[in-house]
Amino acid sequence: MIKAGIIGGAGYTGGELIRLLIHHPGVDIKFIHSRSNAGQPVYTVHQDLVGETNLHFTGELSNEIDVLFLCLGHKKTKKFLAENKISDHIKIID
Repeated sequence: MIKAGIIGGAGYTGGELIRLLIHHPGVDIKFIHSRSNAGQPVYTVHQDLVGETNLHFTGELSNEIDVLFLCLGHKKTKKFLAENKISDHIKIID
């Protein structure tokens, strides 16, 4: 099972990725990061996910994952990576 984290989960791209991954048999979503929505259920932003997941947004990062998906706005990835230490074993998909 691949352990995944998502950065920028409240945006359109993040929402589409969540929809794909929550039903993928080989993926376990460990966290969905959103500073502005931290603590809220994912379905409060992505209302089409009501009843599909009980995941909540978090403002925290974890290195206990295998892959990190970055769903950030244009030119924000470089800043995010400069401000956050991501373990070398984690694969990053932007």
